[in-house]
Amino acid sequence: MSIMSWGIILYKLWTFQQSRRQTSKFLEIFRRSSKFSEVQAACGSLSASPLVGLFQSGYAELNAQLRQTPPSDAGSTNPRPAAGRPTLKSLAALDRALLRASAIEVNKLERRVSFLATTASIAPFVGLFGTVWGIMTAFLGISQTGSTNLGVVAPGIAQALIATAFGLAAAIPAVLFYNSLTQRVKLFASEMDDFSMEFLNIAERNFT
Repeated sequence: MSIMSWGIILYKLWTFQQSRRQTSKFLEIFRRSSKFSEVQAACGSLSASPLVGLFQSGYAELNAQLRQTPPSDAGSTNPRPAAGRPTLKSLAALDRALLRASAIEVNKLERRVSFLATTASIAPFVGLFGTVWGIMTAFLGISQTGSTNLGVVAPGIAQALIATAFGLAAAIPAVLFYNSLTQRVKLFASEMDDFSMEFLNIAERNFT
């Protein structure tokens, strides 16, 4: 259980670092580009960012709703006012698409993190079971030998303490990193909310 927890911790720290770095790069491209199609072209190399999944879902819904898309302004975030300008049928539908995508991305970020909470809850009880077993062994040794000297009691007590130590060694890091990783997921979720608002503002400003 402890080995699996550390594997999850190291994996999630690495993936979150990748996500953070690629999110910063994606936002830079998104805010610098004049067309959504340019942003879409850059998404392939930034797939670790949760904002990429959010953008692609919104972009797909946007394209599906456009009544007319003149070739010169297709996917533009700042289209020129003209006859036949593409317009959205429903801004609410676009918002729902972004909300669905956000939920999917949050689920991806939270994947495997719940195991740490399970480890934090169960490991102390596993350690407690070992402690009880060790004490039972110590008392059994006393009953069999009729002696309470250290040589009889020590093996059982040592076993109990070792079990307790292993339980705590598994539980304490699991609690610490569960809280840390959960906080990072919340920060990503907040960024996704901000990005959704930014995307909707662009869509409303240019396609309604």
